[in-house]
Amino acid sequence: MTQIQLYDATLRDGMQGEGMSLTAAEKLRVVHKLDELGVHLIEAGFPASNPKEEELFALLARESFVNAEIAAFGMTRRRDVAAADDPALRVLVDSFAPVCTIVGKTWGLHLEKVVRVDREENLAMIAESVAFLREQGKRVVYDAEHFFDAWRDDEAYALRCLRAAADAGAETLALCDTNGSSLPHQIAAATARVVDELGDAVRVAIHCHNDCECGVANSLAAVDAGARQVQGTVNGIGERTGNANLVSIIANLELKMGYEALPAGHLDRLTETAHYVDELLNVAPDPNQPFVGRNAFAHKGGLHVAGVRADATTFEHVDPALVGNHRDLLVSELAGKATVVEKAEEAGLAVDDAAAARVIERVKELEHEGHQFEAADASFELLMRRESGEYEPLFTLESWRVIVEKREDGKVQTEATIKLWADGERYVHTAEGNGPVHALDAALRGAITERHPHLADIELVNFKVRILDETKGSDARIRVLVDASDGTETWGSIGVSTNLIEASWQALVDSLEHPMQPGRADVAQAAAARPART
Repeated sequence: MTQIQLYDATLRDGMQGEGMSLTAAEKLRVVHKLDELGVHLIEAGFPASNPKEEELFALLARESFVNAEIAAFGMTRRRDVAAADDPALRVLVDSFAPVCTIVGKTWGLHLEKVVRVDREENLAMIAESVAFLREQGKRVVYDAEHFFDAWRDDEAYALRCLRAAADAGAETLALCDTNGSSLPHQIAAATARVVDELGDAVRVAIHCHNDCECGVANSLAAVDAGARQVQGTVNGIGERTGNANLVSIIANLELKMGYEALPAGHLDRLTETAHYVDELLNVAPDPNQPFVGRNAFAHKGGLHVAGVRADATTFEHVDPALVGNHRDLLVSELAGKATVVEKAEEAGLAVDDAAAARVIERVKELEHEGHQFEAADASFELLMRRESGEYEPLFTLESWRVIVEKREDGKVQTEATIKLWADGERYVHTAEGNGPVHALDAALRGAITERHPHLADIELVNFKVRILDETKGSDARIRVLVDASDGTETWGSIGVSTNLIEASWQALVDSLEHPMQPGRADVAQAAAARPART
């Protein structure tokens, strides 16, 4: 099986994306995670470009890795400066990194408008920089910047740039689609020509950006044409619209094209790695990301669910477990009985066909009103319990009231009062909050935790509000989604109303009633034993 070398540029190229930032310690954690995944080369950045990079390289120098090598990034020597005298190249030489990746110009437009050197001087800059690093014992990856733009402009000169690097001792030539301007057929044709011309002497690599939404496709086309190293970033982060998504590239290489990219048995770490990097970046994982997203193997339509239950390959292009993901059956007005039955089984409920039919009809009614149960698993489970007779209310509401008062001094005071009945006793509680929902939540907890003290451990971890019919302005119907957690399990609940506080109340009540239902502790224990949801 042909081996494809994986080159990760998340910590350098990826950090050029808007809002992307990691501390040196966080970058070190990413390096270890990529090493665990099985990535071969990790580009850590330019060793002395800023204090953070200096700190990172100092940390990396003390670490050991199982699968990965560290690459330091830089550029060819400056014009009119000898390679041995170039401070930036000296920094690369002084770095512990065994591999140096240097970027050089290939496109005539850049020579004329950016670096302002003639073509022969550019060739000398490439060759002398590579040769100097090789003399100092470094292995060199040469990144031919804007290679495919240069190829379309002047094939002969683009090849001369590559030959200059190869003849000077570069072990890898990376063909860079820096502007993300190319299409797969263009990438394939140019890469095949380079492989034919230089592939016997050096490894040919591909480095794509995603400006035409072709980053992954272009990378795969290059591999098909003979490239044997692929550069990219985790989840495709990077400048402008991002880099080629290394996560999708890995999955496609191994599952679709028959190449070896990761060590045997490591592919199922892909989802975990993708989400780990997102979490460190404080970015919510894209639910629709291929292979590793929450929705990548989610099924909503009744016919789809029935097909998957009969044979998963009817509606799944690969087994989700292969990439560390899992199948999910979404609940909606499109769902069939099979979805309800499976969801009931997960919740430890016995739902017969009649109850399943009632659940489906109720879901249709509620979704017509604006409910959406994909992210409200707790509310859906409560709905199933009501229709199957296994629902136990936490309390009976007598009334609630919320008062919001703005005072002359500009301060806003919010107060909520709850009156409810539980086990034959009446409870009244008043609480203040920094807003009506906060006050209502505090009052409800104050009233009910006397009888159920462990409910105080449940926290609201997310609160989302959406206007459903914007044309009606302040009279619009509103959907509230709440995520709650006990520190071990997280669940979602929903409320819909033309009144924001009423919609919030519905979601709040469901979030507290859900963990108190009969048998929930056993269900939570069983869920913990299953593969983690993504």
